[in-house]
Amino acid sequence: MESCSNQKKFCSDTYSPPGLQSLMLAIAKDLLEKEAADLITEKAAFIAENCPAPVLSGGLPELQEMLKKLAQTIDKVDEDRYDAEAKVKKTDKEIEDLKMKVVEIQGIKKPALKKVRMSADAMLAALLGTKHKASMDFRANLKEVKKEVKEEEEVGDWRKNVDEQAGMDGRKKKFETA
Repeated sequence: MESCSNQKKFCSDTYSPPGLQSLMLAIAKDLLEKEAADLITEKAAFIAENCPAPVLSGGLPELQEMLKKLAQTIDKVDEDRYDAEAKVKKTDKEIEDLKMKVVEIQGIKKPALKKVRMSADAMLAALLGTKHKASMDFRANLKEVKKEVKEEEEVGDWRKNVDEQAGMDGRKKKFETA
């Protein structure tokens, strides 16, 4: 067999030592635990920095004042959150509009179609599926059109017709013959 070390493709002859996979899993587990501990300490530091401990030693007016301040900070945070959400929605809409413009500019790419020759029976089989096995001979279903011979009246001298129809007598004859 050839050596697998000089080949670029995956070689089934190579294997990892039995303890290597368990060692890698142990290292990954330690890293995940360390990340979780770091996240907890960062959260605690943020809370200690931004949220001071409440002072409850005062009387009722001091507590009311503290509640008013808390309500004001809550309102400010809600306004900031609303502004951020509005900004995100606006940018999302702009991105969507730009995507639509790109599609309009590029146009829709039509795939190259292949010329396929199919008989009428094959088309019906493809459209109706295998359940309906109807064969149709379209040429047999066409109606035959017979050419009718139109009887043409003999047209004589047009001057005679004009002379005959001139005056009241001609009109009278026309109604009598009809």
